[in-house]
Amino acid sequence: MKQLQNNYKRQYDALKNEQSTWLPVWKELGTYLAPTRGFFDGQLPSQGRRIDHKALLDSAPCLSVEVLCAGMMSGLTSPARSWFDLSLAPDNLMELPGAREWVFDVKKRLEEVFAKSNVYGVLHGFYEEIAVFGTAAFLMEEDREKGIYCRAFTVGEYVLGTDAQGKVNRFGREFFMTAEQLITTFGKDNLPPQILALPAHEQATKYYKVFHLIVPNNRHVPFFEDNLHMPFASIYFTEDGHVLRQGGYKEFPVIAARWEVKNASDVYGKGPGWKCLGDVKMLQKMQKTKLVALDKSTNPPVMVSANVQGEVNLLPGGITRYNGTADGAVRPAYQVQPDLNALEAAIESVRATIRSQFFADVFLSLSAQNYAGMTATEVAERHQEKMLVLGPVLERLKNELLDPLIDRAFNLLARQGLLPTPPDSIQGMPLKVEYVSMIAQAQKAAGLSSLIQGLNYAATLAAAKPELAGRVDYDCALEEGLKALGVAPALLKSEDEITPAGSAPNEVNSPHATDEVPTSVAQEGNSPS
Repeated sequence: MKQLQNNYKRQYDALKNEQSTWLPVWKELGTYLAPTRGFFDGQLPSQGRRIDHKALLDSAPCLSVEVLCAGMMSGLTSPARSWFDLSLAPDNLMELPGAREWVFDVKKRLEEVFAKSNVYGVLHGFYEEIAVFGTAAFLMEEDREKGIYCRAFTVGEYVLGTDAQGKVNRFGREFFMTAEQLITTFGKDNLPPQILALPAHEQATKYYKVFHLIVPNNRHVPFFEDNLHMPFASIYFTEDGHVLRQGGYKEFPVIAARWEVKNASDVYGKGPGWKCLGDVKMLQKMQKTKLVALDKSTNPPVMVSANVQGEVNLLPGGITRYNGTADGAVRPAYQVQPDLNALEAAIESVRATIRSQFFADVFLSLSAQNYAGMTATEVAERHQEKMLVLGPVLERLKNELLDPLIDRAFNLLARQGLLPTPPDSIQGMPLKVEYVSMIAQAQKAAGLSSLIQGLNYAATLAAAKPELAGRVDYDCALEEGLKALGVAPALLKSEDEITPAGSAPNEVNSPHATDEVPTSVAQEGNSPS
């Protein structure tokens, strides 16, 4: 048992050692771009953190970060509109009886859980972390009241590890708990003697460092349902290696994403903050120079004659007495005439560079430009063009944030019996996720334009040769166009539900949703991919 305890501590120390090389840059990024973020230098809970206002003379960089966070929320995971859609793979399975209705109900259930849980609040901080530091992470666990609960982390308090493919599959963090909290959380039987021996009046105030490690479980046995044999092991232990609790997860519970990974061996990512840190420092220095110039022009340094009696009174209306008749008893040491317009123009140029690095100019473009006289279609096309610059970012966030987020939420809700029962015709079938957010639609807009041009071209030829109209599959064109517009395909009727002209409508019985999830769905983990 002692050897096992030391093994967990060694694994965490190895991850911590790799993280230590990134800490100096993270501290600088936190100082200049996210002064309320980061957990460094062994801070204790509830400790106030001072903001270095001598370094933060210009708040424009922090505002650019906020604009990016708000833009990512509205463009990727907006709480106010649908940002993902579900379907079966392959697509023809959606024509099976009850398939469309069940997929639509599952999507609505996921959206309801996301709305009432703290997912969207955590995602806003997640976007700030990944924009500034390049890496962000949070933990998603089961919640009996709301279905899921997310625990947000800030850079510096957690460590990550990757597998051979560069996918994050290890996580560790260190945090503090009082002796009273340890007893409540882990029980007296699992605590070391020195904590139990603490006087009662100190149990609520004395903090102890606790470590949490989540790693692939080398004791994993398929089809075993107990916590110790699950695919991922979860261990809580103290600083001296004493194990407080051992458990497991069926899938990796941490959502960890990197903005950009330059080297395949890098565990942590680099984001816009890394690229413009030099510009941010230069901007703060230029603001300091401008303030010094203003000070010297309004209150210049002076030279005082030796004949002056007492101190020089520099207050408005102040009188300074001196002996002698010569002029210039008090005069400026040198003339300060700063070109404030040129300095302000240079500062604004640096601000613009920082805004472009954080894509703030993209997200603010609609409100900044005048679209008077333009049609709604032209406005949408202009907006889509600007959103396309975030295409590469969306692809990585899709793989490391959005897909794991929906997979994990689906599995947690399925195991709690909070999803509707799938019809017998699609038992065990995998789900496919398609993203219909504002940024995702911008990527598909080019395809929609080509589709419309192609249909118009076909219609022009069909006017001259009518038999050509029969070669166009308008049903397929309708589905592809709705996908590009972000309309849920589940809203389309199946071929069996379409009422032929002159015939009575068919009666379609919707599947009755229950809270029971079949064993095959819950155990096989048929989560969206």
